[in-house]
Amino acid sequence: MPAKDIYHNNVKTALENDGWIITHDPLIIRWGKRDLYVDLGG
Repeated sequence: MPAKDIYHNNVKTALENDGWIITHDPLIIRWGKRDLYVDLGG
């Protein structure tokens, strides 16, 4: 799993303060035999 960068928590907090609901942290998408990692799912 990739490491989170220094902005991750700030971005997540800003989105939540703006009314977003974070559903996945991180969002993992399975594509065949590969896994794709997206920072946040909301």
